[in-house]
Amino acid sequence: MKKKILFVAPLFLCFYSAFSQNSNYVKALETGYKGGVIKDLQTVKKSLAFCVIGDWGRYGEFYQKAVAEQMSNAVVGVDATMILSTGDNFYPKGVKSEHDPIWQQSFENVYNTLPLHEDWFVSLGNHDYKTNPDAEVAYSNISARWHMPSRYFNFVKKIDGDSTKTIEFFFIDSSPFQQDYYTNDDYSANIKATDTVAQKKWLTEALGKSKAIWKIVVGHHPLYSAGKRKGKTQDMEKAFKDLFEKYKVDAYFCGHEHHLEYDEPEGLHFKQFISGAGSEATGVSEAPYAKFAQQQFGFLTANVTAKEMLVQFISWEGRVLYTTVLKK
Repeated sequence: MKKKILFVAPLFLCFYSAFSQNSNYVKALETGYKGGVIKDLQTVKKSLAFCVIGDWGRYGEFYQKAVAEQMSNAVVGVDATMILSTGDNFYPKGVKSEHDPIWQQSFENVYNTLPLHEDWFVSLGNHDYKTNPDAEVAYSNISARWHMPSRYFNFVKKIDGDSTKTIEFFFIDSSPFQQDYYTNDDYSANIKATDTVAQKKWLTEALGKSKAIWKIVVGHHPLYSAGKRKGKTQDMEKAFKDLFEKYKVDAYFCGHEHHLEYDEPEGLHFKQFISGAGSEATGVSEAPYAKFAQQQFGFLTANVTAKEMLVQFISWEGRVLYTTVLKK
């Protein structure tokens, strides 16, 4: 596997007294946990914790199982209660129905450890559009952990069980905003049946009504990239940048690019996190907005309190690659 590493940053969390390394593992071991430990993984007391993974469904191949193993360890390490997927859930062409055997081969039999049976909240990617995107909505009716009530949706979570301190997630369906998909034989039939105006109206109203401390958007396609689609993300930037800024979206989690990346676009409030390396790792280059970008299989974790969000990028080998903290 070829690896290219850029923008390596030191961990700078030693001054956060609320952060601890292995307390969750110790607690789990006392009750029978036999999984692995991710060295140097930080956690935050009284936080809402989750993992973010994207571009993963390859029948367990292309390092998918290795990434799944480390994500299982990370769920325990940060005490995560949910997993967010940034799309391209099933390669190469999505699934035919909620009963397609691919569900077992690429999802159930790969993410099969107990920690990975936390709730999964899922967005659609372009590969999911190649056959039947609504099959992934339908799977929510027969799975206890798979949550995609519609092609786009939102929900609120409490931080540390406090109803006055909340984080709201907005899952968008980004493929219909890619103009070239309308003339692509793989996507056009399903894409043309969508209504982007209705989706933008929904998102605008939902963001405007939100009373949450944190506003998090999850989708598939990035607004910026230091990967192979660098300079080719204008459709997403045009569709969503101003909207994110107007309603003070704090972070956008996405995939599509098969690497790990953290972006701080100049002059913008929202930050972007690319986690699209669940089963493939492709090259990266320098970009002025990219504070971290690495060709690496992996995922990220996030711990959110009312005042800060700790984000850590984790490799398939169980190494903490990069850490950042967003402040309120």
